Order: sequence, then C-alpha cells, then structure tokens
Amino acid sequence: MALIKWTPFYEPFLDMERSFGEQGLASFNPAIDLYEKDNDLIAEVALAGIDPEKVKISIEDNVLDIEGSLEKKSEIDENNYYRREVRSGSFHRMISLPAAVNSEKTQAEYDKGILKITMPKKDEAHSKPIKVTIKK
Repeated sequence: MALIKWTPFYEPFLDMERSFGEQGLASFNPAIDLYEKDNDLIAEVALAGIDPEKVKISIEDNVLDIEGSLEKKSEIDENNYYRREVRSGSFHRMISLPAAVNSEKTQAEYDKGILKITMPKKDEAHSKPIKVTIKK
C-alpha cells in the first residue's frame, strides 16, 4: 500500500501567487454597480484610496470606460512586512451600457471613496411612418 502525501488545499495556489511577485497583481478591478433611476443610468465605482483627479472616464459606442491607478507610498522597508494585501497598480474597466446615453450631459462626483457617474439616457427616436409609393 502506497502512502499518499497530504497537501493543503491552498498549496497549488501559492506558486501562482508567487509568480505575481511580492506586491501581488499589478492591476485590479474595482467593484461597479450599474442601475437605472428615473431617466438616468448610474454607475457607482468603489475607488477608496484613489485620487479622483487621476481617474479618466469616457463613453463611446455605449461603453463606459473608466481607468486610473492606485499608488501606495510606504515608509516601511519591504523586508519588514509580514503580509501585503493592500493593492497598488492600475485598473481599466469597460462596461457595456444597456441603453444609449448622452455623454455630453454625463456627470461624475466622488464622495467617501465612491465615484458616482450619472448618465442621462438619450431620448428614444420616435419612429416615423413611411408611405410606400406604388409605381404604375
């Protein structure tokens, strides 16, 4: 009978984590809530610790594009850490919008770590009846 070596369930993931280096992943994805209120689409993005003036927002072809970075400055020597989970790096999120919005009237505000983007929906084009001309 052969002995089977017991391996903790997390061990295979340790090598993967080490491959990203001591600082962890170089990018991250902030959480986004997207909902509709009145005649607006609203996106709320969790950006705690990020300078809102360094965040770029654009809308093109019904896609909301948000990008920025988190720079963590530390006075603690790398060798003195027991654990490092606070991320630093860049992010780039692209979210397909469920309706056409007016990007010229879109507003963004940052409050207590939440970036709130209010995007007024475009008026739906009203269909116009087309008369068929019959040639004789």
